[in-house]
Amino acid sequence: MNVAYVFSTPNASYILEKMIVPQLEEGRHGATVVGMFFFVDNTYLLVKGNPTGERLAAVARKSGMLLMGCDQCCYQRAIADRLIEGIPIGCFPDLYKALSGAKLDQVITL
Repeated sequence: MNVAYVFSTPNASYILEKMIVPQLEEGRHGATVVGMFFFVDNTYLLVKGNPTGERLAAVARKSGMLLMGCDQCCYQRAIADRLIEGIPIGCFPDLYKALSGAKLDQVITL
């Protein structure tokens, strides 16, 4: 099953750090994660040097998983130019286009 996550909860850092990232690193998540989209303060996870973001980026490089930050959220927080290398920013049309060939089964909002 191919899934994508949309992170809007203020608990995204905990959920990623303690649950999802370890599962992905250990190959036991149970679904293929094809993308993750980050809103509001969750975009800080994608800033260079953030330990959780760096771990996610390493997983993404190996798996081809898309990581994307909301463009307006990144601009508002003045971090658009500080994201981990290779992580784009965009809006829903960009997300749809980036995931269009992923044969997505579910989108999960956390």
